Amino acid sequence: MTKSYIMNSLIEKMQSPDQDFRFMGLNDLMTEIKQDQTCFLGDEAMENKVLNQVLSLVEDKISEVKNQAVKCLGQLIKIIRQTQMETVVDKLIDFSGGKDEELRDISGLALKTITAELPPDGKIAASACAKLTPKLLGQIQNPNTPPEALVEILSILSILISRFPTHLSSATLEPQPLPVLAPLLSHQRPVVRKRAIITLSQFVPISQPALFTALLESSVIPFLDTSASLEKQRTTAHLVAAVARHSPLQLAPLLPNIVPGILKATQKDDEELREGCLQALEALLLRCPTEIAPYLQSIVTIGNNLIKYDPNYAGNDDGDEEMADAEDEDEDADLDDEYSDDEDTSYKIRRSATKLLIAIINTRPELLIAIYKDVSPVLISRFGDREETVRLEVWAAYVALLNQTSVYGGLPQGKDISALHGKRKRDTEVMDVEETPYTLLKAQVPALSKALLGQLKSTKTPPLTLQAGLGLLHALLTVLPGSLSTQVPLIISTSKSILSQSPSTSTFTLHLACLSFLALFFATHSPAAFVNGLPQLTPILLKSANERHPRVAAESFRVFSALLHALKPIKSSEWVDQIYEQGVSRLTSNDTDAEVKACAEDCVADLWICATDVVRGKNGKEWESICRTSGKTDNSVKVVIKVAREAAVGDAWVDGCIQWAVGLLRKSNRAGKTDIFVALDVLLRSYSVGIPSDLAPSLIPQVRAYLSTSDISLLCQALTILALLLELSPSTTFPEIERDLLPDIYRIAHSPLVTGAALDALLSFFSALVQADNQIATHIVPNLVVTVEKAPKADSSPANVAKCVAQVVKSQQGVAAGTIAEYAKNLKPTSKAKPSLVVLSLLIVGELGRFIDMSPQQEIFTYAIEHFAGDQEELRAAAAFAAGNIAIGNLQQFLPAIVKMVQSDSKKRLLSLHALKEVVTHCPQGQLEGVADLLWVPLFEHSDNSEETTRNVAAACLGKLATTHPSKYLPQLHARIHDENAATRATVVSAIRYTFADTTQSYDELLAPLLVDFLSLMLDQDLTVRRLALSSLNSAARTKPHLIREHLASLLPSLYKETIINPELVRTVQMGPWTHKVDDGLETRKTAYETMYTMLDTCLTKLDLHAFLGRVIPGLSDDSDEIKVISHMMLFRLAQVAPAAVSQRLDEATPRLEKTMKGATVTKDTVKQDLERAAELQRSALRAVAALSKIGAGVSPRFDAFVEDLKRTPAWGVEFKDLVGR
Repeated sequence: MTKSYIMNSLIEKMQSPDQDFRFMGLNDLMTEIKQDQTCFLGDEAMENKVLNQVLSLVEDKISEVKNQAVKCLGQLIKIIRQTQMETVVDKLIDFSGGKDEELRDISGLALKTITAELPPDGKIAASACAKLTPKLLGQIQNPNTPPEALVEILSILSILISRFPTHLSSATLEPQPLPVLAPLLSHQRPVVRKRAIITLSQFVPISQPALFTALLESSVIPFLDTSASLEKQRTTAHLVAAVARHSPLQLAPLLPNIVPGILKATQKDDEELREGCLQALEALLLRCPTEIAPYLQSIVTIGNNLIKYDPNYAGNDDGDEEMADAEDEDEDADLDDEYSDDEDTSYKIRRSATKLLIAIINTRPELLIAIYKDVSPVLISRFGDREETVRLEVWAAYVALLNQTSVYGGLPQGKDISALHGKRKRDTEVMDVEETPYTLLKAQVPALSKALLGQLKSTKTPPLTLQAGLGLLHALLTVLPGSLSTQVPLIISTSKSILSQSPSTSTFTLHLACLSFLALFFATHSPAAFVNGLPQLTPILLKSANERHPRVAAESFRVFSALLHALKPIKSSEWVDQIYEQGVSRLTSNDTDAEVKACAEDCVADLWICATDVVRGKNGKEWESICRTSGKTDNSVKVVIKVAREAAVGDAWVDGCIQWAVGLLRKSNRAGKTDIFVALDVLLRSYSVGIPSDLAPSLIPQVRAYLSTSDISLLCQALTILALLLELSPSTTFPEIERDLLPDIYRIAHSPLVTGAALDALLSFFSALVQADNQIATHIVPNLVVTVEKAPKADSSPANVAKCVAQVVKSQQGVAAGTIAEYAKNLKPTSKAKPSLVVLSLLIVGELGRFIDMSPQQEIFTYAIEHFAGDQEELRAAAAFAAGNIAIGNLQQFLPAIVKMVQSDSKKRLLSLHALKEVVTHCPQGQLEGVADLLWVPLFEHSDNSEETTRNVAAACLGKLATTHPSKYLPQLHARIHDENAATRATVVSAIRYTFADTTQSYDELLAPLLVDFLSLMLDQDLTVRRLALSSLNSAARTKPHLIREHLASLLPSLYKETIINPELVRTVQMGPWTHKVDDGLETRKTAYETMYTMLDTCLTKLDLHAFLGRVIPGLSDDSDEIKVISHMMLFRLAQVAPAAVSQRLDEATPRLEKTMKGATVTKDTVKQDLERAAELQRSALRAVAALSKIGAGVSPRFDAFVEDLKRTPAWGVEFKDLVGR
């Protein structure tokens, strides 16, 4: 069937007199378009015919047909030609300006649908905007356009500007939107004014500065004057708020002309005007935090005053705390009934004032002390506001204050503190220095808890209010644990009242909030505070644990777990027996919810740990359910680990658990096997009289399957279990391992994949093996060497084998002499050993030299030095390793020779420095102190070597030496920071970086006064010195953040400076026919961003996040993909720890994130790797966007639109939703 035939049949349907046929014809047309978007390709006549028919149905008499025609236009607009699109737009605009109200409404809906459905890419969007926008603006200019049509047109313009800002930003657009929209601010209909404010604010970011200035001069500043009419002032206040949300950068410089007028307007006795002004101030605080700072004192005063604004309440403002008193609550309710007034809108002002204070709390973390002094008491006094929505907002404000305290509690008072308090007396300043947000909060807790609990104890309090109050108490205990010990009776009575009611669909979240609070309460308070109230509470909690609602029951078991740990150890108690029975009942029931079962398992485990004597007398039936082999067992394994570590259950129980764990190991899936190995480790150590003789033979075959490098984590744990078995039961374990496992372990020993914890586990295994049987050592060493020699070079690690050999010799030193003699002969000049065997021999004698004095065989050291001249890099490196480590065995004998080579032999200097590095790195601290002077001078004498590799090795040695005698060597390093030679300065700052490897605080007092001077090299003229100084700052921030936190004010400007691209460091390199740009400052810039990321974790409370974000956001569009990824990671982290700060900069971040999400531009030179890199970068950006999207909708309209577009994108929509859902 041809397309023409189908389309003709659909037109026939749409022309039918039967409304159902017309409706179905439109529906079938939409289906056809969705299935084949080329259905009109090459058939212009049919396209015209169909389009005209659909347009005619927009005027249909039946509403359902009209609406379906509108939907159909939304699909057609995506595929029709430009000329047809213009026809549609012209006709719909004509309809929207007509006198037929119904046709006007439906055409407005059609235009909305079209603009919302236009494809974002391609020419059709640009041409639609170019055609539609002038006509819509012309309609606005037409004085005969009715108000309803104006509202629709403004809505359509809002859709266009939010979806296609680039198409509407042309300076040649006629007429320009701002001058056309501005007169609508004076329209007589309020609905038109409100809609015009929104649309106008959306057009400000893309408008020319001159037009924006003209708008301010004509429609904002004059109407902020006290002489302007109230209507004008209201509109202007709303306009300022809207513009601040959409265009903070344009508005910020003009605040001195705007804010004073808004502050004055709040004094006028007009509630709508006051509410608008408060909203404007809130928007300015959030979007222009730096520029609004001079007005903070006035804004706080206004917020504090208007949060109490309640002209219809007869109470005394100064005694507002009485509103929180339960005794007065009924009287207040009577007053409310007596004086209720449907026209009372004063609560809106109080709510807006509260939101204004929240904005101050969220944006001024450096003023926490001042906020606690000025704002916190006012908030507490309003905890009992008679309007529930205001009350909830006040509580939310205090939760925000507590959250800020938990993140920024250590922040010193900033310079803006005077903005709240003005000038202070000298004695007040002294007192302020001693105060912290925590001490001020602690002092206010009695008033806070009394006011809040007074609200919660009433039986009339709605569930949502109770839940919010419990959330506030939870936040308080998170910040200040143990602070509610004086309010225990009220807490218990309130909790009892809440939990006594059976949870319903609407109240179960309240039960969860109450139980979660109780768990935290028990965990953070001493038993003496609440033990007397337990008889009232435990029956209710036991009832909750028996509830059918799974989440309530699970949370109840968590409360009992917290209670058990708080009261540990428990000798006897009735409720302990009862919760045990309930736990066992849940575990043995087949229909128990998985979460409830997991919490019951944890609770039973806590009973064994905290009330061992009570549960020991039970029948132990719970373990049959916990140690199950079907279903999910992850939590069961963790429960067994917990009990085995902390409680003595008995050897019979240990036996049973081990057999169960071994059974789980046989399962094919990897999930949970890490925990199973941990459980085996803990259980094996739990035997009171030694492990059974038949255990090792049955366990070893199960462990053997994991002796493979395919999963290094499990290999590490398998080796640990084998070593433990050798230690606990050598007689039964050793024969099994020798017979079945050693060949596998020899192969593992030479694998280069075995590093870190896995290598440590391998060495522990060999140590335990040799101690289990002294004779095996003579077999292990040659077998290790033979295995590595036979292995392919790519799959062998001689260094690992040398470490294993050294561990064997160290555990059985009787084989030392033979081993040294065997492998020393391969080092002789006359030896014909293969180079690979020579390398291995050097590594072995080096490892042995660390703990064996080789001065009787001095020729071995000489042989190692001779190999410095070897023709292979690997051989020379092994020789340096051997020489350095042999020297450790007898420093007086061998070290001077290495030092002499550093001083006099330029060819061997680098290798000699590597040998010294081995000495410095591995030599015991006491011995190193004795030779530090011998090494210090030669190392510094040759640190001015221009070769960076040599300098880095010298710096590593100097850094380690400096920690041996910091009072002597740190001043010597400090004296050279201004050395004329840049290489010397580079060595000094590198040496300081290496001192941070010593994480002890033994020399912190000596380093602290000098550290800022060392780090001042970030301002050095030499690029390498600056990079190394940044790297040192990064190390300091990671390992010794306490030394730099108080100096960040002076260090951060230098750090931020290095994040800026320096055009002078960018050069163009000719590569054949192509030119390539090289940025010499890239490595320095990357180091700076890495340092910023580190500081986000260790120095968050001392960072000015506004300035910090000022450098993160440019990183989103850096030329380097690595810097973009680091910036994405920082945004992800900031979205979690400082959502308020990052939300203020979403408008700046959005365009850069949008550009990244568009991906790489495909050209003829694009290769697969380019596309893969772009996809990885997009995923990185997507993670950041997902985290930012959780901050809250409405903060940034442009970001919200970006998120919605991402959700609809086929390529990323599903992945984005997954990330948001995590």
